[in-house]
Amino acid sequence: QVQLVESGGGLVRPGGSLRLSCAASGFIFSRLAVTWYRQAPGKERDWVAGISSAGGTTTYADSVKGRFTISRDNAKNTVSLQMNSLKPEDTAVYYCKAVSVPSGNAYWGQGTQVTVSS
Repeated sequence: QVQLVESGGGLVRPGGSLRLSCAASGFIFSRLAVTWYRQAPGKERDWVAGISSAGGTTTYADSVKGRFTISRDNAKNTVSLQMNSLKPEDTAVYYCKAVSVPSGNAYWGQGTQVTVSS
């Protein structure tokens, strides 16, 4: 059973930075494609960024492109989301989701709160 634990959330001022981490266990990490989602209060959960199982392909939502960077360290079983130039509209609970390759089974973490406010 895959377990995902997010960390690194917090309160930051507009223009600041945070680095989120998603630590995985219970599966061969290099067989997991990982994506970050976020959900603001009263809104649906939106996709933010994704990285392929080998790390060679990354994709971003237009709203974060150029500000966020997703990366992975398969030796440490972690995926990171570096968030720069944060805006109040980035405030949300951030979740990581892992999809096993090739079975397609999906797993979610519990989320970490990011609040951007002055």
